[in-house]
Amino acid sequence: MESLPSEWTPIKLGSIVNITNGFAFKSENFLTSLTFNTLPVLKIKNVANGDVHLKDVQYHLIDSKYDKYTSSKGDILITLTGNHPQALTQVVGAVSKQKFDTLAYINQRVAKIDPISSLAFKDFIYYFLKEKSTHDYLASQSSGSANQANISKADIENVELLLPPVTEQIAIASVLSSLDDKIDLLHHQNKTLESMAETLFRQWFIEEAQADWEITTLDCHITVAKGLSYKGSGLTTSDNGIPLFSLNSVLEGGGYKSAGLKYYNGDFKERHIINPGDIIVANTEQGHEYRLIGYPAIIPTIKSELSIYTHHLFKISINDDSYLTNAFLYYLLCSKDMHEQVVAATNGSTVNQLSADGLQRPEFKLPPECMVKEFTTQIDFFWKKISINNSQIKNIESLRDTLLPKLMSGEVRVQYAEEAIASVA
Repeated sequence: MESLPSEWTPIKLGSIVNITNGFAFKSENFLTSLTFNTLPVLKIKNVANGDVHLKDVQYHLIDSKYDKYTSSKGDILITLTGNHPQALTQVVGAVSKQKFDTLAYINQRVAKIDPISSLAFKDFIYYFLKEKSTHDYLASQSSGSANQANISKADIENVELLLPPVTEQIAIASVLSSLDDKIDLLHHQNKTLESMAETLFRQWFIEEAQADWEITTLDCHITVAKGLSYKGSGLTTSDNGIPLFSLNSVLEGGGYKSAGLKYYNGDFKERHIINPGDIIVANTEQGHEYRLIGYPAIIPTIKSELSIYTHHLFKISINDDSYLTNAFLYYLLCSKDMHEQVVAATNGSTVNQLSADGLQRPEFKLPPECMVKEFTTQIDFFWKKISINNSQIKNIESLRDTLLPKLMSGEVRVQYAEEAIASVA
């Protein structure tokens, strides 16, 4: 390791960037779909989880008086309101970069950060703000409750950093960007594979379903078990507990989300154990938007030999006398018709709930066993490739997260980082 570079200058962030707070657009002026002369409005939920996205976005008519509140590709956005870091999602001070080409408006409690000095390189500032110690500092400055923490423009401006010469800023950002580009490419490959699998299921079993296929119900093929009603006092760290898959382990619309993994050191029974490859289904959802309830995820392979799941999830086991497979069942539960039937069986006012009986009641056309087997063979190929990609993503993310603080502090210089990157190329 080299000594800390003497040519790096200690400064406050506010001396080299301009911070623009978003505008308080009125909710009655929001539009639910893109029409002529409108732009999407980026809210906290579109920025807070590490990437700027347009999922469930709303739109607003374009007006020149809002020009200063626009965001474009490459812009740095930060959440001024959110949860404390323990919550894992929608955390205050979360920083994301806009990667899509569309212009957008930024809503209140989202801010845009622009370099205003020739001494600052935009992507270097982005990675500085992504670094854990920077985020921890901003979170420590927040005020408000655990799920309504707030930071101000001044809090961001007062963050101190060591600023390298611009040429070195560019080199550092280039190293880190190359890793993010590899990660983005692998994610894109996975989305393509997932889309191919969904298309295959839809073509074979919905669009080309035969009239003479037997109509059956899920309860003829599956057994449903509910997870552990755990005590909050049993939640702990990964060093002291076993993995606990939670409601947050299921993506809206189906799929696995790693952010939902908790750790538990309390009591549980053998029936609460879950294994890689098992299907879980969300049985609870706040509100009645039906984005989560009834949707499945596949338990991934993780390092722990033992894992459990919470009471907000069902585990689905295929009966011995059924030739259905987890691959077929997963895409069946993701399908529009099946989800509509499941949703019809839910109930609850504030919190919507799905019973085991409600999950087992829906009907579907049962394809021949040979088709299910052939479909499963093809899906297994897709899933294995996705699993390999996910392993690569984890390795690259680990390398990036290791290099980031060391590059930002000058502890590791660019040439050493490039050697490390070559090992995962």
